[in-house]
Amino acid sequence: MASDGRHLGHLPSGLTICCSIPDMLFLPELVFGGLVWILVACTYIVPYNPQAYVMAVSVFCFVCTFLWMMVFMCGSHNNRNSWATAVITCSYDVFYHFLASVLYLSASVPLAMVTLAFNSSLTLIYQLNISAVVFSYLTTLLYVIHTIFSAIRWKTF
Repeated sequence: MASDGRHLGHLPSGLTICCSIPDMLFLPELVFGGLVWILVACTYIVPYNPQAYVMAVSVFCFVCTFLWMMVFMCGSHNNRNSWATAVITCSYDVFYHFLASVLYLSASVPLAMVTLAFNSSLTLIYQLNISAVVFSYLTTLLYVIHTIFSAIRWKTF
């Protein structure tokens, strides 16, 4: 309870992030984002321009999501017993996941266009690209859902 009678929200830490919405989405974001990274890398990044952008987005989001998850796991966001710290952490959470959503969407569209342009029956690279497109859009969806639930949690502070 805050001094003015409001109920403050709670930010999880440690393994409790595996049991709370939206934090339980960290692991699927990492798995699906990692799959996009691996599948695009398996195509030898051909053609270079859009595929390299997809690689950059997937690697950036993978690393940042992992680091952000570690902040929650280690409880670094709870170092001070201040509602201001919690509000700032929640706003960064919303901002990062919104940014990741936009980046993944901006990478998924060119990846799908390149895959359609390569419509070369059932070659291995075509199949890898199709898989990368599917996982890219699923990862985008996970980041959007995480953004929405982070914004809802932010409103509780």
